[in-house]
Amino acid sequence: MTAALGSGSGLNADLHSHSCMSDGLLSPADLVRRAHANGVELLALTDHDELEGLAEARAAAEELGLRFVDGVEISVSWGDDQTIHVVGLGVDPGYAVLDVGLAHLRSGRDDRARLMAAELDKVGIHGAYEGALRFVGNPALVGRSHFARYIVESGYAKDVKSVFDHWLARGKPGYVSHQWTTLQTAIDWIHGAGGVAVIAHPGRYRITKKALRRLLGEFRDLGGEAIEVLSGSHSDEEIAASARHAREFGLFASRGSDFHGPGESRIDLGRLPALPEDLRPVWQLLL
Repeated sequence: MTAALGSGSGLNADLHSHSCMSDGLLSPADLVRRAHANGVELLALTDHDELEGLAEARAAAEELGLRFVDGVEISVSWGDDQTIHVVGLGVDPGYAVLDVGLAHLRSGRDDRARLMAAELDKVGIHGAYEGALRFVGNPALVGRSHFARYIVESGYAKDVKSVFDHWLARGKPGYVSHQWTTLQTAIDWIHGAGGVAVIAHPGRYRITKKALRRLLGEFRDLGGEAIEVLSGSHSDEEIAASARHAREFGLFASRGSDFHGPGESRIDLGRLPALPEDLRPVWQLLL
């Protein structure tokens, strides 16, 4: 392992990333190697509703001397059919309640995927279910990113972002709502596993400013500790707004690229700017 790391805001921490065990393109080990090559000093693998890649990632990190955090990104249903993501950092992968809960979440993904394919078929995108499966490393976690890659490959869109904008976002033809777990349950699973709960990429949610404030207040009151201020999907304005929310709600600040793969993600591993110096970095709770 590396020597003890400082806990200041300048630490090159990347605490939100995905491997092929959910909807990323790289194996857990390759993801770790890329992070190390990019100068990441503290890395978390946070696959969607899945812990399976953590052992491989941790082994690769130990071999390279890279400080590693076991993580997960949990799908939450909140408010009026809104899907929110809560990242758990520093969780114990052996905590049975978390493992069983995530398995239940994964069990509904295939039915949702088939419904998505049926909706896409109605608008002329055929064979989407079978096409999406070609991009899945873990069949239990077929999701929108896999559909998006198939749609790009088939020539219907130029990139994954365009697919979401035109077909897969809420209110679009291929969007299918799904009942995930509750905010309270997600936080309880994370805390039961010894982890820290973080609201992921708040700037991405298509909700009003008032609703976002309500979400953050509820999250804090339920015991949530942190907010992703720096995210690969955040604009400069969204970074500034998330920093204000961290101050206002007394939340620690997290930093994560939300990296899914080379050529697909807007920000590479470890390439985000430093957190504002007045914020409390979430890794103060992890190191």
